Amino acid sequence: MSRALVVARRYAKALYEIALQDGRTVEVEQELQTLVSALNYDESVQKFLLSPNISRTAKWNVLEGVLEGKLSKPVVSMARLLVERERTDVLPEILDAYVKITGEALGLADAIVYTAHPLTDEEQRAIESEFGVMLNKKIRVQSHIDKELLGGIKVRIGDVIYDGSLSGKLERLEKSFRRQAL
Repeated sequence: MSRALVVARRYAKALYEIALQDGRTVEVEQELQTLVSALNYDESVQKFLLSPNISRTAKWNVLEGVLEGKLSKPVVSMARLLVERERTDVLPEILDAYVKITGEALGLADAIVYTAHPLTDEEQRAIESEFGVMLNKKIRVQSHIDKELLGGIKVRIGDVIYDGSLSGKLERLEKSFRRQAL
């Protein structure tokens, strides 16, 4: 495990504990997503934050003006700490770790669903229900279009991929024919 991942998990755990005390774990997750999106949206912002030629104070003064009043105190304090320690580069990993910690605590799991066409609301609810029962968790679906899929779906939850795609089924069928032929 890389050092950046260890650092990110520590920040995420500390932020989660503060958010838990305030009863705002989900809101803090949303704010953290907003912060990561804002800082990673523009390459010039990333260059600014990672530039060794700009003082930490100047970086924070600019960032504080943008964040003030838009994010809660714990998220702003963490952002300030990251700027002061020149660790803004680990912010996406902090978000990932925070989402995992929150998900585990609340019995949530994030499912990334790959389909050839956009999911209807009914299909999304069916996926949430089926996988929710299977994993005994509440499932949050993120839908992605994969133009290479001919049909069916692939679902990724954590490190596990459930392949219900047409190509996956054909591949498994081919393997079974090969085993029978031997």
